[in-house]
Amino acid sequence: MKPHVFVAMPFGNKPAPDGTSIDFNAIYDDLIKPACEEAGMDVFRADEEQAAGDIKTDMFQELLIADLVIADLTLDNPNVWYELGVRHALRARGVVLIQGPRKKQPFDIYTDRKLNYGLANGRPDPGTLEADKKALAGMVQATMESWHGRKISPVYHLLPNLQEPDWTSLRVGEAVQFWQAHETWKRRIELARLSGLIGDLLVLADEAPVAAFRAEAHVQAGIALRKAERFDFALEQLEKGLAVDPEHRDGLRDKGICLQRLALLGRPGFTFDRARLHYRTLLERCPQDAEARALLARIDKDEWLEAWRNKDSTPEQRRADAAYEESLLRAAVESYRQSFRCHPGHYYSGINALTLMHLYTDLTGDSRYQPEMATMAGAVRFAAGCEPAPSFWSLATLGDLEVLTGTEKTVIAAYRDAAAKAENDWFALNAVLSQLRMLQDLGFHPERVEAGIAVLDRALARLAKPKESWQPRRVFLFSGHRVDPPGRRPPRFPHNKSAIAAEKITAALIAQGAGEGDLALTQGASGGDLLFAEACARLGVRLQWLQPFTEAEFIQRSILPSEAGQDWRARYYELKGRLSMPPRAMPEALGPLPEGADPYERCNLWLLYTALALGIDKVHFICLWNGEGGDGPGGTAHMYREVNGRTGQVTWIHTGKLG
Repeated sequence: MKPHVFVAMPFGNKPAPDGTSIDFNAIYDDLIKPACEEAGMDVFRADEEQAAGDIKTDMFQELLIADLVIADLTLDNPNVWYELGVRHALRARGVVLIQGPRKKQPFDIYTDRKLNYGLANGRPDPGTLEADKKALAGMVQATMESWHGRKISPVYHLLPNLQEPDWTSLRVGEAVQFWQAHETWKRRIELARLSGLIGDLLVLADEAPVAAFRAEAHVQAGIALRKAERFDFALEQLEKGLAVDPEHRDGLRDKGICLQRLALLGRPGFTFDRARLHYRTLLERCPQDAEARALLARIDKDEWLEAWRNKDSTPEQRRADAAYEESLLRAAVESYRQSFRCHPGHYYSGINALTLMHLYTDLTGDSRYQPEMATMAGAVRFAAGCEPAPSFWSLATLGDLEVLTGTEKTVIAAYRDAAAKAENDWFALNAVLSQLRMLQDLGFHPERVEAGIAVLDRALARLAKPKESWQPRRVFLFSGHRVDPPGRRPPRFPHNKSAIAAEKITAALIAQGAGEGDLALTQGASGGDLLFAEACARLGVRLQWLQPFTEAEFIQRSILPSEAGQDWRARYYELKGRLSMPPRAMPEALGPLPEGADPYERCNLWLLYTALALGIDKVHFICLWNGEGGDGPGGTAHMYREVNGRTGQVTWIHTGKLG
């Protein structure tokens, strides 16, 4: 979806101070609108001048949520100044000032950068119009690209601690149409998230009507990808959201988690220090963020764990290695301790700090934490007990506390209470058990630890481990030309070349080792798509069709117009009967096509995002293509450009070289 511009300017012909008249409609139509469109923006202008105190509801909504506001200050129009003031009060960035010739500059914005455009006889000057359009398009693009830079609004610039309002919470009640459209879009976003359809979520995120919603959608997509352990793609989505809303707290926290996990996985360019720096930067801005402090502490803890955990080590060697890395252990203690001190109710940080203090004392014999441990134990017990209704996590924390300070009997009783509140949450029980396994690896209070493990093992034995959703070994993404319609000149992919194309597609799949355990994604159109689908079926590859139209319309537009269209339709239905997953139609899954969007481009992105969400390194693209642009937007050329920008795993079968 294109970024959104609201233009605050006079309307119609207005008298200038020198007695002439200025045609602001011409300025909008000939200069502002084409310049913004050239910069890739959608443009909206209030269609009537507003009397003071009678502000149109849509105008107020636009001033709040538009990606960019352009204010024309050629005349001292009170409504334009009022609208500029409202924007400066609501948003720290996203304003472009323009003006025609004027003798004096207003004091309040005297030093602000402005674009000066030429006028001749009250209209845009033909002699400077092209240069003015180019300059305005460049200024619009530069303003959008510098979103992280200096605050443009003098209100936020002079009051650095002032926080912008939540973009989505301030609703102008009478702007009904806008918010109805937003609510429909938001429901689709939530449905995609709950259904685990991350490809759907990513397309919808791109289609958010304004930045206010795009930021939230990309952050939600990033969180969903992070939970699916697609950390590299998750990071990309989080950074898209943060580019629009740099202060999005959930996005900033999850970005740190992704950096940390990528460091743990040993991905090039990702280190614990990079993740640590990210959290420290966040804490400089938000020093009371207990979650961020706990996540920073987790980095220190993970780095310590990585330093000594080795499945081939003996228990004695593990203890020796863990003690040797005492500086890393102390860093983790200090991070959790700071978090708990900032927020004494954050018992997660408290129990982690206390556990690591006990481990440090046990491994090194150093008693430096001894005077503090008893006090902290009481503080953790108090914090965990302060929840109005005890939760699994507060009760599990009391169980962890008994492992440190209690007896086998109190450990068993505490963990039984926690297990009773687990509500069949296998993952929660297993998370607590994993902490106890870590203590077991270090030989820490073995009787108490083993007593706790026995309780949790028994609770887990009553539950079936949730089945993980099926994950493909590899993902084969295909796009290819449809078979030419009768009489196409010049020919691109004639029907009589389909047999040799089928052989080459099959050979490409075999060369990649395609078989059971893999997933194939395509549309299912006549020609390349169906040849690819038939080859996948023969090789046992699971197949999913994502189509730009409802099935009836898809057959009419993408199958029947081809040469031998009836034959291709029969092949389509024969193959459809063998699919393990029914075709998905884009209008039903993603909703109506956004205004100005192309269905084929949208479907290409849907296919691509669905593939990438399963793991960027898994995706291999096969295309049947003549190397030229298509008959319209979308098509194989578009898909090739999109894929090539993300992965080099591409097999290109040239239709001009089929023999």
